Amino acid sequence: MAERRCVSCWQLKDRLELIKITADSTTGNVIINPNSVTFGRSAYLCYNKTCIESAFKKNKLGKHLKASVPSELKGQLLNEL
Repeated sequence: MAERRCVSCWQLKDRLELIKITADSTTGNVIINPNSVTFGRSAYLCYNKTCIESAFKKNKLGKHLKASVPSELKGQLLNEL
């Protein structure tokens, strides 16, 4: 069982219980990467609105990925719920 930490609430959870977001190593685009096809720096978020809102409010996601996160990604993540 591979555990990962949510960048918003810092809870350790099984990797399959979290949303994986990756900054593509070749293009630099930040995408939702559920099947781990894209390689690059990744971050994980819980499947709840509070963690998603918090990650964008303080730019926690962008700081962790060391990339600029497009605002459309927030809507995509909220639609994942």
